[in-house]
Amino acid sequence: MECASLRFTGHALRRMFERELDRDGVASVVRGGEVIARYPDDRPFPSQLLLGFVDSGAVHVVVAQDPASGACFVVTAYRPDPAVWTPDFKTRRNP
Repeated sequence: MECASLRFTGHALRRMFERELDRDGVASVVRGGEVIARYPDDRPFPSQLLLGFVDSGAVHVVVAQDPASGACFVVTAYRPDPAVWTPDFKTRRNP
């Protein structure tokens, strides 16, 4: 994802700390992760769900981007639960 700058929301930083994810790992997912969902109607900016791998484990990152400035905001990051996601971590399982 092309970002003019990358910022972390307070929520993202709290969750990353709880989930033992560091900024560098999350930033690498933002730079090179695969878009697995788009949320064009999110506010205040459209966002995307990205899938990447950090230390050989899957990581999901939700990133919003200001279309005017190109600035990106990490909304949250987490390790997807295999009970909730298909083995490729790209699709939610049916409930």
